[in-house]
Amino acid sequence: MKNKLNIYCKYFLVSGMTATIVSCSNTKFLKDGQLLYTGAEVKIESDSLTKKEKSALESALEENLTPKPNSSFLGLRPKLYAYNATKEPKKEKGLRYWLKYKFGEEPVLLGDVDREFNKDIIVNYSENKGYFNAKAKYDTVSKNKKAQVIYTLNPGGRYLISNVKFPADSSLINSEIQILKEKTLLKAGNPFDLDVIKAERQRIDDGLKDKGFYYFNPDNIIVQADSTVSKNHKVEMIVKLKDNTPKLATEQFTIDKVVVFPNYNLRDAKRGLYNIPMSEDSLKGYEYNDIYVVDPKKKFKPRMFDRALYFDKGDIYNRKDHNLSLNRLISLGVFKFVKNEFVVSDSLNHKFDAYYVLTPRELQSLRLEALGRTNSANYAGSELNLNWTQRNFFRGAEQFKASVYGAFDVQIGGPAEAENIFRAGANAQLSIPRIVAPFRFNSSSAFVPRTNIKLGYEFQNRTTLYSLNTFNATFGYQWKENVRKEHELNVIDVSLIRPADVTPKFLLQSADNPYLRRITEQQLIFGPTYSYTYSTTMLPQKNTFYYKGMLDLAGNITGLVTGANVKEGKEKNIFGVPFSQYAKIENDVRFYHKFTEKTSLATRFIAGVALPYGNSEHIPFSRQFFVGGSNSIRAFRARTLGPGSYDPRIGESTRANFDQAGDVKLELNAEYRANLYKFLNVAAFVDAGNIWLINDEFNDAGENTRPGGKFSKDFLSEIAVGAGVGLRLDFSILILRLDLAMPLRVPYYEKGDRWVLDRVKFGEGSWRRDNLILNIAIGYPF
Repeated sequence: MKNKLNIYCKYFLVSGMTATIVSCSNTKFLKDGQLLYTGAEVKIESDSLTKKEKSALESALEENLTPKPNSSFLGLRPKLYAYNATKEPKKEKGLRYWLKYKFGEEPVLLGDVDREFNKDIIVNYSENKGYFNAKAKYDTVSKNKKAQVIYTLNPGGRYLISNVKFPADSSLINSEIQILKEKTLLKAGNPFDLDVIKAERQRIDDGLKDKGFYYFNPDNIIVQADSTVSKNHKVEMIVKLKDNTPKLATEQFTIDKVVVFPNYNLRDAKRGLYNIPMSEDSLKGYEYNDIYVVDPKKKFKPRMFDRALYFDKGDIYNRKDHNLSLNRLISLGVFKFVKNEFVVSDSLNHKFDAYYVLTPRELQSLRLEALGRTNSANYAGSELNLNWTQRNFFRGAEQFKASVYGAFDVQIGGPAEAENIFRAGANAQLSIPRIVAPFRFNSSSAFVPRTNIKLGYEFQNRTTLYSLNTFNATFGYQWKENVRKEHELNVIDVSLIRPADVTPKFLLQSADNPYLRRITEQQLIFGPTYSYTYSTTMLPQKNTFYYKGMLDLAGNITGLVTGANVKEGKEKNIFGVPFSQYAKIENDVRFYHKFTEKTSLATRFIAGVALPYGNSEHIPFSRQFFVGGSNSIRAFRARTLGPGSYDPRIGESTRANFDQAGDVKLELNAEYRANLYKFLNVAAFVDAGNIWLINDEFNDAGENTRPGGKFSKDFLSEIAVGAGVGLRLDFSILILRLDLAMPLRVPYYEKGDRWVLDRVKFGEGSWRRDNLILNIAIGYPF
C-alpha cells in the first residue's frame, strides 16, 4: 500500500489480525541515478588467518570506513523517514523543524561515499597492524535503489617482531631508558602494531617524566622496524632517541624554589605576578619549610600547603608528585582554580622554580532550598532547608556546614489511613583536611584525608500518634587510597532517641504489639561504624563495578565489660536508658554493562544482616532494614513489604503497621536502559527481594505479632518479585525518573499461589489499577 508520504510498508497477519510492520522502504524520494547507501562490508581473503582473526580484522576495518549509513532500528530507518516525510519548515523552530533537522537524518547516498579513499584506509590500517603487503579492491552491489559497497582485502602474511633493541650510549637520559626497557610493550613474537608502538613511546615518556626530564616528549622517541635482517615475515624493532632531540629535553631538572599564590585572580594574571622574582618587595610573602607563600592578608595557614605539596627544594622533578600536588590542592575544596607552572631559574644547573597559583572559591555561602516530593506510599510533602557553609573556618581549609530544616508529608490517598508527618531539625559539621589523632597518619593519595565531626538534632511528629526527639553525634575519618577505593571510619557514632507526646490512640494500637511499642521506647545507640567503597564506574570501560560494605558494631565493648544479657534479666542502663547491642553488616554490589553508547544493563545485589545480642533482644527500629519504594522493589509501596510472608494488610484498618522493618535483607535488581533521544531515556526493570526477622515477636498474650516474618530455610519462597517500565528525563542538572511497576510475585499470598500471573490466568484474581505503582523520583535508583 502507498501513503502520501511515499513510504511503502508490508504487513503480516497473526491469528487474523494485523500484528506489526515487517519492512518499510523510503526510496521514492530519490532522483534518477541516485542510490541510498546502506553500508559497507569487508571480506578477508587469506588462508593464513584463523576465522577469529578474520572476524576481528573485518570488524575493525568496517568501523573505520566513512560515511556511516543512516541509522536503523529493527531494519527500519525512522530518522530517515522523518526527514523525507516532513516538508521544509518555514522557521528554524517548531515541530516541523524538530522532526526534519533535529530528529530526522538527511539521506546518505552512494555518491557521498569516496570508495577509493576507503580502500586506502583499509590498506593503511592493515599495514599499521603488520600486514605490510596488503591489497584491497571494492565492488558495488545495488538493488531497489539501494547500494552496498563490498571491500575485499588480501592482507598477505602478518609481520611479527623478531627482537627488540634499545641502543646504549653514555648519556644520562639513555641510562634511564635502559632501565625502562625491562618493561617494554614490544615483545618478540608479537605482531607489529602501530598502536602498541605509540603506547611504548608514551610509556617511555611517562617513565622519563618521573625521573626529572620535564621537557621530554614522546615525539623525541623513534621506533624503527627493519625487515631486512630477518626472513619469514619478521621485523627487528629499534627504539632510540631521535638525532634532532632538543638538548633541553635530555636534561634532568630539580626543584629550586616552591612559590604559592593562594589569592590569585585575573588581575594578577595580566601582571604576570607569578614570574616576579621572590626578592620583589611587592610580593609581601614569607617562607615556611622551604615554601614561599604570597598571602599578604594571611587568609590561609601555610601548614596546609606544606601538607598538600609533594615537592621540596632540591627534589628531582617527578610527574607523579606533580599531579599528586595538584590533585590534593583541588581536593582541599577551598580553591576554584589551581594552576601550576615551572620556570627555569638556573639553566646551567638544570633547576626551575615551581609556581602554584590558586584562585579561592567564595569562602562563605548561604543557600535556601525548597523541595517538593512524593513517594509510592501515597505521601506528598515539602522541605525547606537553610544551609550556611564556611570553607576556611580556621584558615586551614576546614569546612564548616550548618543547616536548619523543616519538612512535612501528608497522605494524598491510598488504601488505608496514615498519619501526617512533620520534621524539623538542625545539624552542624566540621570537616578538617587531615587526620586528627594521637597517632601519625601518612597518605600518599591524591585525595586529602579528612576528620569529620557532626552534631545533629531532629524533632519528628506523627500528628495524632507520637513525637520523637533524636540527638546524634559522630567523630570519624574519611580517606581515599585512590580514585577507586574509599574508607570511612566513625570512631564515635552516638544516637539518643527520646519519645514525647505519645497519644492514647497510639498506646491503644501498640498495646498488643511489642514491635510498635519499641518505636517509642528510649534508645541509646553508640559504637563504631566502618564502610568501604570500591568503584570503577568513573572509568570509560564496557564493564564497570561498584561495591560498598558497611559494618556497624553497637555497644559491644560496653556489653562485654558490664556483662549485659537481657535474656537472663541482666539488662544494663546508661543514665537510665538501656543501650543497644548488636552487630550489623550490609553489602551493596552493582555491575554495569554497556552494550552500546546508548544502551546498557545495570544490576544490583544487596545482602544484609543485623544480629542483636547481649543487652538487646531486638535491633533498634532506626537501624533495621526496609524494602519497597522508588529505590528498592518498585512494585510495592515504600516500607510496606515483609517481613517474610507476613501480610501487612492485617493492620490496614488502623494503620497500625505503617512501617515494616526486618533484621535480614536480600534484594536483587536488574534494569535495561536505553536512550531514545538526547534527554529522553527509557528503562525496563525487574526487582526481587524481601526482609525477615531474626527472632519472632510475641505480645503479652504469647501471640506472634508478625507471623511468617522469621527467616527460615523457606526464605526463597518468600521472595517478592516486581517488574515495570520507566522514563528518565535527563536535564543534565537533574534526572527526573518515572517508574510504573506491577507485582509479579506477592510473598504474603498463600504458599504455592504467590505468582500473580497464575492467579489471573486461572481466574482467581484480576488485574486492577491498584496493582500498578507509580514511582516519581530524582536520579537513578542505583
